[in-house]
Amino acid sequence: MNRKTNSNEMVGATMSEMDGVRFLHLDSIWIQGAMRIAKPSQLELEYIQRMMAWMLWRPQAEVADGHAVQLGLGAAAITRFCHKVLRMQTTAVEINPTVIHACRLWFRLGDDDTKLSVVNTDAARWVTDPVNRHSAQVLNVDLYDHDAAAPVLDDEAFYAACRDVLDEGGLMTVNLFGHASSFGRSAGRIARVFGLDQVWSLRPTKEGNTVIVAARNVAVPDRHELTARAEDIELRWGLPARKWLRMVRPLDPAELTHE
Repeated sequence: MNRKTNSNEMVGATMSEMDGVRFLHLDSIWIQGAMRIAKPSQLELEYIQRMMAWMLWRPQAEVADGHAVQLGLGAAAITRFCHKVLRMQTTAVEINPTVIHACRLWFRLGDDDTKLSVVNTDAARWVTDPVNRHSAQVLNVDLYDHDAAAPVLDDEAFYAACRDVLDEGGLMTVNLFGHASSFGRSAGRIARVFGLDQVWSLRPTKEGNTVIVAARNVAVPDRHELTARAEDIELRWGLPARKWLRMVRPLDPAELTHE
């Protein structure tokens, strides 16, 4: 599991604001996360909203049950949403201590409590710790360095460890950002670990983010049930789930890179 940075090379976190939205940066112009100041629990960025598409694959009565884990804290948007809105047991894993400090200072991330744990460690180390096997129902993976060029953890061993973290029926979403060749490599690795019939993608955002959904042995419901779930998600949590449903599709084997 290769990384582009290590704990001795952490870049500083900075903040900017525009039109009522606060942005997190890591020593570059790239946006690492965002929060609407007047509505801190709202998921501001479109790709972050799509990272919640795992909700479509969970039964309505269970959608907010269990343990949600985020690898990569960003501006803590998913962490705040899972903890404060869905009220799930929530763990965030972040290697950079300045990001954790920035989120608590500028992005309304609360202190740890009985339902929230923010862990300052390497995501590769966390997912391979036997204590965390089969511990999560939901795993959100958004691991980019300050240049946002490619995921810092992106090999089959890492995705296999992520699958091991999931309980039976668990779901993972991954943010993939970049060129088509990079997407094909990453998606191919995920498909080889989870199985092609357990991996789906949403259309790219205009900024170039493609969200992958991968499942650990999930039975996909029929369209009628998926539509009912999407309507329920919109009613209960205000997320554009019917839009997700229109853009989700199985992976095309022709798009995948075989290594």
